[in-house]
Amino acid sequence: MTQTQPTDVPDLASMDGYEQLMAMRDGLLPHAPISDTIGMSDFDGERGSIRVDLVPEHRHYNPLGTVHGGVLSTLLDTAAGCSVHSTLAAGEGYTSLDLTVKFLRPATVESGRLRATGSVLSRGRRTALAEAQIHDEQGRLVAHATSSCMIFGA
Repeated sequence: MTQTQPTDVPDLASMDGYEQLMAMRDGLLPHAPISDTIGMSDFDGERGSIRVDLVPEHRHYNPLGTVHGGVLSTLLDTAAGCSVHSTLAAGEGYTSLDLTVKFLRPATVESGRLRATGSVLSRGRRTALAEAQIHDEQGRLVAHATSSCMIFGA
């Protein structure tokens, strides 16, 4: 007996990267579990540029009383990596090769909503370079990152 997919479930293999991300945003595909783990929200964007928000909470703090660098790095990695993901053709995949982060100011609950915006700087057949920036609610730059990604066929 052959099973068929329900018609309301998107065919992941036929979707390009941007379509996959928007299907996750719209709840048609499951989103990344890390989103729930740290509380990411308001995921959106366009091909080549994706943004995601995080409202800092005390659970995000390090012992010094600021948002942990790992949380900020995860936000930057998500924005940069998903920006590359948004450029993938159907059947392509990617993986991050590196992430270089510069922390410019501390983030706390008083910083308000943090917005990470990623963008692809260069996209070739096998590699891509992306950047991401986090701004606080007052528009101040909190952190910056660059990421190299390797692109491969599925």
